[in-house]
Amino acid sequence: MFTVEETAFDNRQMSLKDKFFNISFSYIFFILLIGLIGVGMLYSAGDGSWNPWASKQFARFVAGFFVLMILALINIRFFARYAYLFYFLTLALLVAVEIFGHIGMGAQRWIDLGIIKIQPSEFMKITLVLALAKYFQNSAMRDINSIKGIIPAVVMAGVPVLLIFLQPDLGTALMLLFVSAAILFAVGVEWWKFAVVGVVGVCSLPFLWYFLHDYQKNRIFTFLNPERDPLGAGYHIIQSKIALGSGGLFGKGFLDGTQSHLNFLPEKHTDFIFTMLAEEFGLTGSLFVLFLNMILIAYGYIFAYKTNNYFGKLVIIGLNTNYFLYVFINIAMVLGLLPVVGVPLPLISYGGTVILSIMASFGIILSAYVNRNDQFMHE
Repeated sequence: MFTVEETAFDNRQMSLKDKFFNISFSYIFFILLIGLIGVGMLYSAGDGSWNPWASKQFARFVAGFFVLMILALINIRFFARYAYLFYFLTLALLVAVEIFGHIGMGAQRWIDLGIIKIQPSEFMKITLVLALAKYFQNSAMRDINSIKGIIPAVVMAGVPVLLIFLQPDLGTALMLLFVSAAILFAVGVEWWKFAVVGVVGVCSLPFLWYFLHDYQKNRIFTFLNPERDPLGAGYHIIQSKIALGSGGLFGKGFLDGTQSHLNFLPEKHTDFIFTMLAEEFGLTGSLFVLFLNMILIAYGYIFAYKTNNYFGKLVIIGLNTNYFLYVFINIAMVLGLLPVVGVPLPLISYGGTVILSIMASFGIILSAYVNRNDQFMHE
């Protein structure tokens, strides 16, 4: 496990030029490559047109890239200093969603600002990681190993998870839980505590089932048996499997996917875009995109290993795990290995808040890596 180290190295005086040349441009290359594949797939989803999705996605990706670069050049101490502030501001936005949030697709998850709609739960995936990293940076190992020492972290994660669950957004709530668990594991919380939480969770399933909405229960039943309602709840996953299988080894070709272009495949520009990619480029194209994502994820964990300051190390682990969960859940979902929970494929699926939050998380990861030798205990 990672432990807190006492050192006095300070690189706050590193120039912008030095920071720029310490950025991992190979990491950025893979981000750009995946993002451009996403724009290309949205061009295909629009039947060979930049409208309505590809042009907007490209503009958002470019804006997100500037956000990434700006955040990468900010000292990691800035994020440590204002971690709690960012967390509570995002928490306030989640509360605002409950009061006057915009309703879309049966869920109340957005705040409508007129020009754009923002989804605070996406930014909570970043600010919760910052807050937990800040908390454990200032905690001694003896505090972490006590129940009293981890209760604040559990509460810090539990409150937004509950608010997001009530929107309802089960997928995002579970992602926050798993990211929090990854950070708790990284700081050295004992296995038996995870086991206790797991047992309590399993015992709570009948109670939690009562609070699930009908459509959420239906998704679980559909996951277990899609053929029970082939023209209704099971339609998405059945068509997804047909498209995946029809792509074969090398696919039907760019713009030539029949399931997607004849509109048999629902949500082809968002949650099921990986299915469209598999139909057009086959198993070879699917594995290539999966390989690119695995490289990107591997880079993140290598960055965490090389980062010497404790806060930055935990931030990279948390944000990188969040990205891994996006990829894993989306692909497992369209393959029928998990229930459909509305988790997009990052950088490829169409979406505004998601792409900006993902690019921001990459920028913070790079900030931690650029300042990897700046060890500090308190900010």
